[in-house]
Amino acid sequence: MEVPYESTGRRRQKCRTRAALVSAAHELLARGAAPTVEDAAAEAGISRTTAYRYFPNQRALLLAAYPEIDAGAGLLPPDAPTDLAARLDLVMREFIGFTVRWEPQLRTQLRLSLEPGAEQPVLRGGRAIRWIEEALEPLAETHPEVDVHGLAVAIRSATGIESLVWLTDIGGLDRERAAEVLAASARAIFRAALGPAA
Repeated sequence: MEVPYESTGRRRQKCRTRAALVSAAHELLARGAAPTVEDAAAEAGISRTTAYRYFPNQRALLLAAYPEIDAGAGLLPPDAPTDLAARLDLVMREFIGFTVRWEPQLRTQLRLSLEPGAEQPVLRGGRAIRWIEEALEPLAETHPEVDVHGLAVAIRSATGIESLVWLTDIGGLDRERAAEVLAASARAIFRAALGPAA
């Protein structure tokens, strides 16, 4: 069985080289480019031959350029309020901010996920759903009849990169207004699920 290049010898150096290539891809994406492996290598000051040892093609590089947040970390602060609407607002502010900040990279992941027959990239990992579920956790006691997971999925469907792309590219909104609409959509779905008392 072939041993991956990065798993053999000088691992720290290889980790730094990989990180430099990914960082270069981030920079190029933020400037509106669709970087190739050669582009990232040039930006990072790394030889093309070396770069191809890490990323055999553009798709592999772009998948690696997915913006990372600690998968186990939530978006609520340690002193999060108990009020459900306030908790949801906090999570949505962080999530929408993340989406707008990393828009070029997330657009790339969205495009890759839509390629016919392509393996799904990490965009489909469901992290945002877990973050929203964390915000809605108290519903299990206050509104046991509400399907928290189903509600989190509904909120996520109206607030991620897909919705931002539609609001800006089709709806013609600027980023600030689009972010406001995403937050308002989250609140509206939340209130509808809880009924008149929300």
